[in-house]
This record gives sequence, structure tokens and C-alpha cells, in this order.
Amino acid sequence: MSDPAENAATLAITMHSSVAQIAAEDWDACACPEVADGGRAYDPFTTHRFLKAFEDSGSVGPGTGWDPRYLTAELNGQVIACAPLYAKSHSQGEYIFDHNWAHAWERAGGRYYPKLQIAVPFTPATGRRFLTRPGYETEGLSALIQGAIQVAADNDLSSLHITFCTEAEAIAGQQVGLLRRRTQQYHWENRDYDSFDAFLNALSSRKRKTIRKERQRAHDFGGHIHQFTGDQITAAHWDAFWDFYQDTGARKWGTPYLTRKFFDIAHERLRDDILLVMAERDGRWVAGALNVIGRDTLFGRYWGCTEDHPCLHFELCYYQAMDYAIANGQSRVEAGAQGEHKLSRGYLPVVTHSLHWIGDPGFSEAVARYLEAEADAVGQDIEVLTQYGPFRKGDIEDHE
Repeated sequence: MSDPAENAATLAITMHSSVAQIAAEDWDACACPEVADGGRAYDPFTTHRFLKAFEDSGSVGPGTGWDPRYLTAELNGQVIACAPLYAKSHSQGEYIFDHNWAHAWERAGGRYYPKLQIAVPFTPATGRRFLTRPGYETEGLSALIQGAIQVAADNDLSSLHITFCTEAEAIAGQQVGLLRRRTQQYHWENRDYDSFDAFLNALSSRKRKTIRKERQRAHDFGGHIHQFTGDQITAAHWDAFWDFYQDTGARKWGTPYLTRKFFDIAHERLRDDILLVMAERDGRWVAGALNVIGRDTLFGRYWGCTEDHPCLHFELCYYQAMDYAIANGQSRVEAGAQGEHKLSRGYLPVVTHSLHWIGDPGFSEAVARYLEAEADAVGQDIEVLTQYGPFRKGDIEDHE
């Protein structure tokens, strides 16, 4: 590959109002080049088909506060990098909370919104955000960062945020002057377990007994639990899951982020990426959990129910996900944002990363001081919480 400096004049950054304006093969060559071997994408959420499903369903776009502004970087006419960029008119559906920053900015007389966000909408799952074609990692990342900042500056926007990026991206972004933020989630790690019992054997006796009792109580709800993926998923499953999703969405967010049409599109285009865990009682679906399948990670996304049964939430969302990961050789389960209740069930705290650019130098300096103190607190929390996990002492040390 030639020196990128020699090609500076032919490096072009373009902003697009729809991912449909970018050829799927160009986008996916940057987002998931690993699928060339016939396997799954590491991060299914950044694939062209997934982002297009958000748009085509009306889950993002006009009226949602998520306005697409996708970036591509082309070198000599070839797309070498791209990023899922959105103009945001609020801070909903991000899971890296900056509401206090917005309030402080506006109390000082500024206008925080719109802002720019490089993210997968409504998806607190770690993955690459600066999507680069293999061999162009350095120049691609640099071009996307510079391009996104230039868009923000040219339009007098308050800020740019890159959320749930990888640690490597966080380090690289910090090195070029972006503010690095550390937060936490709970993930379950598959330490080559050959069965769920093998996982239980790594736990303390008390925690092992508790989980066995929880699973038994869940299975005593009077029905059956099923796992469906690919062509096993039917339109009837989506009809039921929409009811579950609406119930949970109304209680958590007021208005669910995804439209009904998204689930129809998911059935058409994404069902090979989906694992549905459904509970059936007396011929009716009464609860369900939706997971997205990556190459080495199972991502827990949504849960809901129309009947309350003891421990059924834990079974469908956590234990069934672990069962699937063990059976399919996946290395981890990411169970979504927040939830210390996950700790006692084997999901340990891990650091998640984001990057931020603030246009106002004084405010940027204040945020930098805040993030430094927050990072210390997050590190201390993770250290303490890990000690309260269910693993035997030696196994806790192995997980650190």
C-alpha cells in the first residue's frame, strides 16, 4: 500500500443522509470483512442490513431525533472507512448519559442540541464505530474523526460523541485529543464451559444452589420455554414479541424506540441474526427475550411479558442466553445496560468506552475533569463489585 500522504488529494469524506446511498458491499467491506469466510459478523449491529432496517422501519429518521448523517472516506475512489453518524435532537436511546452536560450547557446560555453521535441507535453493545477496510485502519480512523469533527465545527454544533466503541478505538481517539469516558456493564464470560453445570461448578456452593432454585422456579411456571432462530421464527412469534416489547418500552422509556415495522423487516432480513427465547403457557406466548447473534458474542437486547411468573425474567434473559452461548461456542454474553442483579447470576462488571469532542474549550476542560473523577469511581466500583460475584475466590481472580 502506498504512503497515504501521497494520496492526500484523493482522500474524500462524504456525508450521506441514508445508508441506502452507500453500496452494501462497500459498507460491509469495512464493517464486517470477516464474513468473507462465510461466518457471522462480529458485530451484526453495524452491518448495512441492520442499519438499513432501522431506517426502513422509521425507527430512525424524521421525527425520531436520530437523523442519519453516515460518513464514508474514499481513497482513490474506493471506500476505505465509514461510520454510523447521526444528528441528535435529544439524548434518548444512547445509554451513555450526558443529560447533565446538556443541562449545564443550556443553563450557561448555550444550545446543546443538535449534537452528533457515532453509535448504533438504541444499542448499548460494544463494537467498532470507526469501520475501516483491512489495511486502512490508521488513515481510515483518522479521516473519520477529522471528518466528524469538521461537520460539527462547520455547523456550530456543541459536541460529537462516539459511544460503546472498542478499547483500542478509545485509546486511539484519546491520543488525538478526544475525551475518553469509562462506564460499566455486566457481561458473562464463557470460560470454555462444556455445560451449564460446568459453569455452576465454578461458583460458591451458596450461589450455585440459588441459581439452581431460580431455574427450577422459572420452569415451574406451567408451560414450556423454546429457543428459535432463523427460519424457526414465524410471524406469530413477532406478533407476540411486539406485545412484550411495547409493555417493557412503555414502562422504561414512555415510547418504544423501535416501530412495529422494524420487527416485520427483522423477520424478512435479520432472522438469521436473531435468537428468540419464548415462554409458552396454555397455547399462548406469555414472555420472551430477543438476542442478536454475533460471531463470538450473544447480545441480549429486549425482554417483555404479558404474565408475571417468578424468576422467568432471569431464565429467559440470562440463563437461556448462557445455555445458547455454551452450546454454540460463543465466548461471552452481553446482557445490555445496567442491572446489578446480573452480578449474582455470573455477569461480572466490565469497562465500556466512549469518546467525546466538546466544541467550547472551557466546557471541554470541565468535562475532562469530571471524566477523570468518574473513571476513578468506575474502576473502584468494578473492583468492589467483582468481589461480590458468585464465583469461588480462585475463579474470581481468574476473571479479573
